[in-house]
Amino acid sequence: MNRILVHALAVASLFAAASCSSDTSSSPTNTVADATEAGAESSAEHAGAHTYACPMHPEVTSTKPGQKCPKCGMELVHNDEVSNGKAYQIKYESTPAQVVAGQPVMLAFTPQEVGNEKAPVPLAVVHEKKIHLIIVSKDLSQFHHEHPEFTADGNYKAPFTFSKGGDYVLFQDYTPSGSGHQLGRQPITVQGPKYTPVKFTKEQMQWQKDGYQATLSFDKELKVGQLLGMKINITKGGQPVTDLDNYLGALGHVVVISEDTEKYLHVHPNDQADKGPNIGFNTNFEAPGLYRVFLQFNHGGQIHTADFTIRVSA
Repeated sequence: MNRILVHALAVASLFAAASCSSDTSSSPTNTVADATEAGAESSAEHAGAHTYACPMHPEVTSTKPGQKCPKCGMELVHNDEVSNGKAYQIKYESTPAQVVAGQPVMLAFTPQEVGNEKAPVPLAVVHEKKIHLIIVSKDLSQFHHEHPEFTADGNYKAPFTFSKGGDYVLFQDYTPSGSGHQLGRQPITVQGPKYTPVKFTKEQMQWQKDGYQATLSFDKELKVGQLLGMKINITKGGQPVTDLDNYLGALGHVVVISEDTEKYLHVHPNDQADKGPNIGFNTNFEAPGLYRVFLQFNHGGQIHTADFTIRVSA
């Protein structure tokens, strides 16, 4: 078996939980006056007071309950629910060890506590699943969203078949119970006839397939270090889609990955009363460069995957 231990990356995932309408044309207002960046505040400075932190950005803290993170709009929760002080990693295995295009493979992932690898690591259910497995080709032309299931062996397994050989990256989105969000990442090489790499260089803000069209827009210029309102408008046959169904408990899910596959964001939509045609999100970027944006939405009982290309400036 091929074993790879990968320390959980400092999470870059952004979950938008602010309540707003489907129209995100106005600037997001989900800020908190006393929530600060890393190092600016610590719980020691709040002698005797409760501390609240963002589940996605634990460096953002406040002494007041009910506040929201200025980075992603999530409500701050009691610090005990964000981090238990432990570090985590994912042990990855495949059966067979050599992955070959066109042949089924079983992908296995075991969450581990660093320094106490034998201890069981129970996972919290986040958006209806315990692990969200994202599989992309290294050139970001291919995208797959899978959900490994817990087994009697104490790991999480997902069957998969790669259609073409070449380089891929596996991401695991998971949250150990009583701790914060974690991200595992493994680059792998699949044997067999290789896919032809695609080089993305230009922005692509529209997607079309099977009569559907999705249009991506932002409420301000794409620059690093600012909270952005992101809107995706969905039509079918030129008519607005106003009856979207939930997928994993939300109207849509967005994964954003940098051109080098080193930066990863998992974005969920704002709360909204309607069912389309607009889906609103909040997000931000910490580094400039080219990014690929993958949207998944559910309509008519079918999951559709749209893709876009954006460039973020410094």
